[in-house]
Amino acid sequence: MIIADQLKKRNRIEYILYMWQVEDIIRAYACDFDRIKTDYLCRFQFEDEAQRERTEQWYADLCNMMHSEGVMKGGHLQINKNVLQNLTELHEQLLASANFPYYKEMYYNVLPYIVELRGKSQDKNEPELQTCLDALYGVMLLRLQKRTISPETEKAVKDITTLLGQLSDYYLKDQEEPLEF
Repeated sequence: MIIADQLKKRNRIEYILYMWQVEDIIRAYACDFDRIKTDYLCRFQFEDEAQRERTEQWYADLCNMMHSEGVMKGGHLQINKNVLQNLTELHEQLLASANFPYYKEMYYNVLPYIVELRGKSQDKNEPELQTCLDALYGVMLLRLQKRTISPETEKAVKDITTLLGQLSDYYLKDQEEPLEF
């Protein structure tokens, strides 16, 4: 089972961040599946030939989708936008319900960060969850580059991660048995 499948079942937020990373990896290889296969996937260790073939097919399909959806230079695949849209809808339902005061409290704790980040963003109308995920992804990239992250940013990331982790948990619970709003 490839990582994306595992994450999709376990944590929708981690799944989105992983998929954004995969999109960037594919872009780094100019959406050229042959290059991805020979220069990137060759480093993977597969359990068996079937796993290798499934992984290669998955990357080939993503390359094709990125070409057909016109997101070779930037943006996100529709499959990833759909996951974000589902989470956004749940987020709004949780906020509108009186049954989830802890979630609302976490949200209001994160709201000043969202406002600040939106103030720095070019797209002031993007969904709040997009803003939060952009922040987490940006910090993840900074960490990969071994760049310094300020204590204020660390605090914001911790609070955003807590909110999004709770949202992901509610999403999975809602899939098992619909939540009472």
